[in-house]
Amino acid sequence: MQGEQMNEPHAIIVMGVSGCGKSSVGEKLAEALHLAFVEGDALHPAANVEKMSKGIPLTDEDRMPWLDRIGEDMKASLAKGEGIIVSCSALKRIYRDRLRAAAGGNLFFVYLEGSRELLTKRMGERKGHFMPVSLLESQLATLEAPTGEPGVVTVDIDDTIDGIAVTALKDLASLGVTD
Repeated sequence: MQGEQMNEPHAIIVMGVSGCGKSSVGEKLAEALHLAFVEGDALHPAANVEKMSKGIPLTDEDRMPWLDRIGEDMKASLAKGEGIIVSCSALKRIYRDRLRAAAGGNLFFVYLEGSRELLTKRMGERKGHFMPVSLLESQLATLEAPTGEPGVVTVDIDDTIDGIAVTALKDLASLGVTD
């Protein structure tokens, strides 16, 4: 099966709670693997961004249209024979399963994991992002870690962005995902 995966285009979601580095790591992976990168936050409906900007956590109902839009982008890319990398929190198993279905099962996840303290520090240092630090607790409470799920690599974020990306690439290669 790994050989088949290497011959097909693949979708990769860089996932985790806010502040873990999804966008920065996703861009590095896209560059290294010569794939398109999509910033998942840019696909949120305006109502979701407004809620989060006000410190109001999203519900499953809020997230489903956003997940469907990400799924459509992945499906379209794969249908053209092109791989894609998307940043998406993908906090719950039901969200990841919905995304897997949209990608026809040809989907890998890079789960960026870090301590509450490190995440809080990183969120506090961000400039111009709509997600306030106050929502980190709700994201951590919502998170269902993907431990043991197929096609998932977990990378600790207590490193530089380059170091995290190198680890993610090595771990993805062990699953048969290569450029």
